[in-house]
Amino acid sequence: MREIVNIALEIIAILFLLGGAFFFLVGTMGLIRMPDVFCRMHATTKCDTLGAGMILVGLMIFYGFSVITLKLLLILIFIWLTNPTAAHIIAKAEYKKEWLTKKEED
Repeated sequence: MREIVNIALEIIAILFLLGGAFFFLVGTMGLIRMPDVFCRMHATTKCDTLGAGMILVGLMIFYGFSVITLKLLLILIFIWLTNPTAAHIIAKAEYKKEWLTKKEED
């Protein structure tokens, strides 16, 4: 019975890892194919946060409850806090740059 649970946990961990890799791939494609800074930023930050989250959760499941899991949880919380904040600052800077450029043209 314990062996079945271990196999199920490994399958779930692999699914999370593959899902995270998929979202990183989609974010990279969005970075290449999107037309402007705002679309590129949206595609990469959303996929980056979700992809990293899924990969770290998959690693937490794989390692079980240990010190490594606690460290991975801290990394995940740090990513959840900093990635949206950085995206907001980048968007605000680009918006101000475009606003100043239009103002200079007028």
